[in-house]
Amino acid sequence: MGDTIRNLTTAALAAAALLALTSCDETKPAGSAPAPTASQATTGDDGKAEAKQLPNFVGMGLQSAQDKAQEVGFFSLTSHDALGRGRNQALDRNWKVCSQTPDPGEHPTATKIDFGTVKLAETCPAEDGGDTTQPAGHTMPDFKGKSVKVARQALDSSTSITITDASPGGRMVLVESNWQVCTQAPSAGTALTGQPVALAAVKFEESCP
Repeated sequence: MGDTIRNLTTAALAAAALLALTSCDETKPAGSAPAPTASQATTGDDGKAEAKQLPNFVGMGLQSAQDKAQEVGFFSLTSHDALGRGRNQALDRNWKVCSQTPDPGEHPTATKIDFGTVKLAETCPAEDGGDTTQPAGHTMPDFKGKSVKVARQALDSSTSITITDASPGGRMVLVESNWQVCTQAPSAGTALTGQPVALAAVKFEESCP
């Protein structure tokens, strides 16, 4: 009697397991595949990036430009401060597009799109300042008119840097991308051998004394 009950229980468990597996298979249509990712969605059958029409984004808000770019299939997006001050576009809705690379036209959707931007209240420059944070190397660059942030990023991270207010106010230089270099020591062209660097600066809306 006990063996009979055990056999019936085993059979019932096996049937329940088979039913569960059958139910799971029935919820997934035959031949279904995972939803494509953004990168897969822009790749053709031959594995190459599909080419699509890149719109003209100049004059648009940065957030709107980014949204539109993704809508038409371009997902590799970056941006920079067109005034060359090295500011970060922390709040995209506060920036507008002045230039774009590459130009409008047909491009592979894997193409990296770079937006040159300024804040909404600012005027686009006649020439894009680009990414000016290139390493200084072994020679002191000419930082006059550049932002203190750009100067700091260009110098070796081990460099001792002193930054002072070039005006009589003696203010603290807190947001370095808002300050432009007026004077520097050592002077441009001097060999950099680990010596300290001194910069005097004023805010961008001010004139150097």
